[in-house]
Formats: sequence, C-alpha cells, structure tokens
Amino acid sequence: YSQVVDMKQIEVELGERSYPVLIGTECLDQALDSLLPKQAKRAAIVTQPNIGIVPSTSTEQETFYIGDGESAKTLRTIEDLCSKWAQWGLVRTDVVVAIGGGLVTDVAGFASAVYHRGVKVIHVPTTLLGMVDAAIGGKTAVNLTEGKNLVGSFWQPAGVVCDVATLSSLPEREWRCGYGEVAKYHFLGAKDLHKLSLTEQIMTCIQLKAEIVREDERETGQRAILNYGHTLAHALEMEKDFALAHGEAVAIGIRYAAEIAKILGRIDQERVEEHEKILEHYGLSYSLPSSCDWGRIVSLFQRDKKALDGISFVLDGPNGVEVVKIENQEILKEAMEAIK
Repeated sequence: YSQVVDMKQIEVELGERSYPVLIGTECLDQALDSLLPKQAKRAAIVTQPNIGIVPSTSTEQETFYIGDGESAKTLRTIEDLCSKWAQWGLVRTDVVVAIGGGLVTDVAGFASAVYHRGVKVIHVPTTLLGMVDAAIGGKTAVNLTEGKNLVGSFWQPAGVVCDVATLSSLPEREWRCGYGEVAKYHFLGAKDLHKLSLTEQIMTCIQLKAEIVREDERETGQRAILNYGHTLAHALEMEKDFALAHGEAVAIGIRYAAEIAKILGRIDQERVEEHEKILEHYGLSYSLPSSCDWGRIVSLFQRDKKALDGISFVLDGPNGVEVVKIENQEILKEAMEAIK
C-alpha cells in the first residue's frame, strides 16, 4: 500500500499479520483504495442502513446490510451474510469492507474469519468506540443467549481506515460510548488525553492498543488489561432493563474497579477521585442503576468468558493496571454498595 496524502499511519505490528491503521479527514475512498488487496476482484461492503456511508472502490462491489442492536449480533446473522456472499460469488481472494460501529466490525470480521476459512477484511469504524477500540486488534465475536461475545475468532484485518469526518453525525450517546473507552486508556497509561484534539486522542488510543496487542495478540496475559471496567460492564449490558450503552456501562465498571482496588488497599481515595474526575470530564455517569440485583450480577460475573478460576478483575494499583483474582465475594458486594 502506498502512503496516502494528509493521513497519519499507525502500524499494528504482528509479524506477517501486521497492518496499517490510516487516520485522516475526508480520506475514506483514497485510503480504502490504497488498502484493497491486489488480487481482490470483488469487495463486499457490510454496513447498516442508518449509517449511510458507501464508499466507491476501484473494484466491483455490493452492499450487504445487517440489523441494528445486540440482537443482530448472532450466529444467524453470520449465516445469512455468508449465504449472501456465496450467492454473489465472493471468493477467498476477494475482500470484505466493514463500515460502521463495533457491532458491524465484530460481525463482518467474524464472518470474514470463517467464510472460505478466511477472507481479508478492511475495517472502517464510523464511531468513536470503533476507532479507539473495537476495530483494532482482530477480536471478532457474536453473542449467544448465554452471554456476550462467546463465539468468535481472532482475525486481524488487512487494514483499518479511521476517517474522522464520519464522526460528525454521531448522536450524543454514541460519543459517550466512545469516551467510556477513551477514559479507560487514560488509566492504561495514556495519561492526559482530555487536553488533546479529537484526532490526537484517537491516535493516542490506537497507538496504545496497538502496543498492547503486539505484546499479546491472543489475550493470554497483558492484553487482558484492555478489559479495564469491562467485567461489571458486560454484566450490566446483559440486563435488558438497564438499557445501558457499552461506554456508559464501562464508565460504571471503571468506577467500580477503582472501589475494589481501594478496598484491597491497592489505591487510595485520592486516586479514586481521579477516576471520578476523568469520567466526569467525558460527561460519563458512574453510579449503579438503583435496581441492580447483587446476586444476579455475581452470576453474570462468573459467566464472563474470562472467569477461569475465581472472578478476575482488572484493577489499578501501584504498578498500574493488572489482572487480579478476587476470591472473596464480600469485597465485590461491599464495592457495589459504595457506588449505588
């Protein structure tokens, strides 16, 4: 791929699976063409009807729409997509282009991983959440009724295009969704992101995620810190009644993790307040929905796919953020009482 004008490029270094993330404004068509695999005769564009961004590529293309919301993130959607690709004649040397938020890149990425045992995918995240998190790193998955993201695959994209101009129409809630993840990176070592411009914030988050993924592509160790705030978040998201968006749930999860870390003596009250200050800066609320049922939440913790033995939490501490196993559930309950 050739370097494209007025675009920043961050390389996700994974040996032969390395790929570029191109970041710019009004750069979509140009960036996409620079990333299309030479041998691809067809590009299957996967998106949702409400996104309204269909690029013009230099190859034959067809648009495939998937549904909205978590209810579309299923194996049924994967099957439908693959059937339609087969009917259209998509083959292994072709390419899939995923345009949308995290749900689209997750679904299209997983379908790409399993269709013909793997066809190349290019991600075009159009939400802040997608840009700073979901589209980078090669994790793809769909949900089962038993839990979120339980069926999936590691499938690195051939490239990622972050066109900041696509964010201009984002609804307020989608911004909060992304800022939940931006706040997370603040505690993973990105430090003062809130003083940077939007493009710089996005680049700093991608750079940090790229480094973490390079060290631990398959999430056997260090990469788990990217789940800061996510253990409670995933449990809250499974509860239909709360109707929390991902970033909103992550913000509560981050504040909750800070409380656990304080109870364990890993951080002091001042550091807890710093967590609150950062979350507030991004306009995020961090108190638990009042109808939270403790027993239900714990059973969801145990179902989290990362619960190998004991309930693991990513917690802040003297050496930064790390994975800690919690054997005593009373601590989890006490922390929950504190943030109600």
